[in-house]
Amino acid sequence: MIDLYTWPTPNGRKVSIALEEFGLDYRAHPVNILKDEQFDPEFLKISPNNKIPAIIDRAANRAMMESGAILLYLAETHSRFQGDDKWQTLEWLMLQMGGVGPMLGQAHHFLRFKAGKAPYAEQRYAAEAKRLYAVLDARLADRDYLSGTYSIADMATWPWISRYEWQGIDWADYPNLKRWYLTIADRPAVQRGYDVPMPVNPIPRP
Repeated sequence: MIDLYTWPTPNGRKVSIALEEFGLDYRAHPVNILKDEQFDPEFLKISPNNKIPAIIDRAANRAMMESGAILLYLAETHSRFQGDDKWQTLEWLMLQMGGVGPMLGQAHHFLRFKAGKAPYAEQRYAAEAKRLYAVLDARLADRDYLSGTYSIADMATWPWISRYEWQGIDWADYPNLKRWYLTIADRPAVQRGYDVPMPVNPIPRP
């Protein structure tokens, strides 16, 4: 049994989707980041960086924070979803961790929540969002998934793309990424994991 501490954000959904894809037994514990519950002392024992998601793997007596590390742990432990090439999978997972997540997160902040407050920042992160979409679209021009077969790299990236409405994206520019996005959106495990720890909205569909 795995205890998952999470909230319905792109980072949180990475791990709930993965747990569903791996078919693992888990219990979801909401950590309401809108009420600063990520700073509760008990949660900080699991995730010292006060970020969701985090897990406790009861069978292994192991607590883990950081979504990328959790995905790697699940893939290594269960020898699944490592793509056609483990190192390519790691490359694209790291792109998500170091680029797609942080940069699209900034796009959300300036384009959605602070619109009109900082024109330079809006232009910068809108342009970076489009650049990253173009990188992903080019990668998917001749393959179905980021590392050939469906992997933790796709599970990590897809929830961030699911907030395309916050990022000012014109899907006509990214046909390969759109095909990838909709294919993954149709997976039953993704649909279940998207609604953890509670349903918020239907999966957006361009």
